[in-house]
Order: sequence, then structure tokens, then C-alpha cells
Amino acid sequence: MALKSLLNLRKRNSSDDDTTKERYTTQSPTRPASSEQTLHGEERVPNDEQIKRATRVRRFFAYSASFGYLVSWVFLILILVGNTSDKPVLRNTYFYKLNLADIIPASVPNAQLINSIAQSIGLHDFYQVGLWNFCEGYQSQGITFCSKPETLYWFNPVEVIMNELLAGATIAIPAAIITILSVLRITSQIMFGFFLTACVLNFVLIFVSPILPVKSRWWSLPLSIFSFASMILTLAASIIGTVISFAFKYAAEAQSDLNIHAQVGLSMFVFMWIATGFTIWSFAVHSGMGCCCASKRDLKSGRRLIRPDGRIIHAG
Repeated sequence: MALKSLLNLRKRNSSDDDTTKERYTTQSPTRPASSEQTLHGEERVPNDEQIKRATRVRRFFAYSASFGYLVSWVFLILILVGNTSDKPVLRNTYFYKLNLADIIPASVPNAQLINSIAQSIGLHDFYQVGLWNFCEGYQSQGITFCSKPETLYWFNPVEVIMNELLAGATIAIPAAIITILSVLRITSQIMFGFFLTACVLNFVLIFVSPILPVKSRWWSLPLSIFSFASMILTLAASIIGTVISFAFKYAAEAQSDLNIHAQVGLSMFVFMWIATGFTIWSFAVHSGMGCCCASKRDLKSGRRLIRPDGRIIHAG
């Protein structure tokens, strides 16, 4: 009897253990589900609407960078097409303008007659220089001719003026202009290449800037590199264009014996530095987005968490 009672007791205990195991195995796991959705009140797997709200600031800066490239590209286009023809805006967009209308000072006897003779043998009143070519004309008529656009163009005043004078006619060119011709050629060609390359880069960045940085902060690194290259090219080209314009003006007016005037193109000057300013802004935005503002990848991977109040915090 004692053996039978002992066997019944062991059977009853084994039945209780099986019941307990079944109860724990069939119970739904609350901790994993909770950890998948929230962690201390923060969203683990945000939905699309939450991600859209959380990346609003990043999208704003991405679109502002794209807008900066768009504005810069428009003004770079104006720089590239400036002075290529006698049309509104284009005719006033030049780096510098050489005025020879009164090359003989009024103090010289018969100065007006001599200036008229200079015009009759082929000398024009003014010559203005753009990125691709030069234009010439008379004060009473305006622009009468624009040269054919050339790649890596540079303005050689000695060659242009001598080619337009009648056979055997010569004119004294200020020595200061002649000494800077070699520097003018090199810097003009560098400026040409920089402006053209920056225009292409900015055009591409217009379309990729509002898309890639929002997806992941890692995209900000390559975009920052291209943005930095665009900024350096635009800035360097604008500096070169400004220096060339003012240096040519100084050299042209350095000879007191000749009444030569030169002026810097205001429109071109403004276009260059507006393009430069917006490119610098876009580069600054791309650099900042490399470490600031949550991206879609940050939220989906859990690196950044969204609290119920909408604030974003680092995971961990």
C-alpha cells in the first residue's frame, strides 16, 4: 500500500509540472513585442508617417541646398552666355570694357580730328570681353560685332586692335598691358575651365541634393566632397575674374599719355559673387547634414528613436 501511494504521489507531481510548462509555453511573449514597438516610451519601428515628420528638418535643409545650387547654376549660365551676342542682359554682361573713343587727350591740338582718323582706319570706340569672346562697337551705334565664341578664350588687346587697323597702321599700346598678357592668357583659361566645370557640377547637385541626403547621412559625405569641389571652383573662378577685371582696368589707365578708359562689368561682377555665395551656402548645408538631423536610415535601423512627444533621441 505504501508503494502504491508513493507512485500516485509522483504521478500527481509530474502531471502538475507538465501543466505548468504548458501554461508558460502557451503564454504570449509580452517583452519581445514590447521591445519591438517601444523602449522606455520611445518608438522602435516608426511608420512612414512618423518618419516623414521626423525627417522634416533634414528635408528642409536638403531642399534649401538644392535651391542654392539652382540659383547658382542660373547665374553661372548667365556668366557663360554673357557678351556672346548683342541682346538684352547679354550685351551688358562682360568682365571689363576698354574705351578708346577719346584715345587722344583733348589737350592735344586737333585731338577730335585725330580720334576721328583713328576710327576711320579701323579702331572702334570700345571693346568688351566675356568668357567666350569679345564684342566691339561705337558709342553712337552700340555693339557692331561680336567675335565667334572660342573654348578657353582669352582677350589679347594688342592682337585684336592691330588686326583691325588698316595695313601699315600702328598704335601705341601701354607697356603695362603688354607685360600682363601672358598672365592674362593663363588665368583667363583657368577661369574658363573652372566656371564651366562648376556649372556642370551644380546642375547635377540640383537633382541629387533633395533625395540622397534624406535617405542616409552617409550620402552627405560624397555629396559634401562634390559640393566642396563646386564651391572651390566657383570661388576661385570668381576671384580670378575679379582680379583680372580690376588689374586690366588699372593697367589700361596707367598710361597718362593716352586717354584710355576701362571699366569693370557690374552685371558680371554681381552674377559671379551671387553664384559663389549660394554655392558656399549649399556646401555648408551638406557638411552640416553629415552629423545633424535624423535620416530615414537612422530611424529604420534604430540608431535614432522617436519619443511619443515627437522628439528624436540617440539609441542606447
